Amino acid sequence: MKKLAILISFILSTGIMQAQKAEMKMLNSLMDDWHKAAAEANSEGFYGKMADEGIYIGTDATERWLRDELKAWAQQAFERDVAWDFKPIERNWHFLGDDIAIGDEKLETWMGICRATVVLKKVDGQWLIFHYHLAVTVPNEQIADFKKLLYPEN
Repeated sequence: MKKLAILISFILSTGIMQAQKAEMKMLNSLMDDWHKAAAEANSEGFYGKMADEGIYIGTDATERWLRDELKAWAQQAFERDVAWDFKPIERNWHFLGDDIAIGDEKLETWMGICRATVVLKKVDGQWLIFHYHLAVTVPNEQIADFKKLLYPEN
């Protein structure tokens, strides 16, 4: 009986892991397509992957937008051939149940290496971006110089 319980537990956990791998593949594809849409200035492909109430936090301390505010702010960028071009280097996922995924990614950008955190939620069977937070990275040993550059009066 104990062996049967162990076997059933193993089969269930294997099934859950396989389902999560499939979801991760889907999420990676969604994020790759989202970044590609920005690189191709495809506003429909970019904003269509965000929830109506989705939030985008940019690298500037003033940049916190709801999806439609971002759309208005970035309109000129999407009228060019390329809005912005972020290339993923690395990505990790963590699931909170079946319908919420939290990810982080390292990106190659025109600003250098950036990091981002993303929260996605499955709504009516479709994953949507609810929160995206982009950050410029600064090596720890360069923080003092970085602060002098930003705050020369201190």
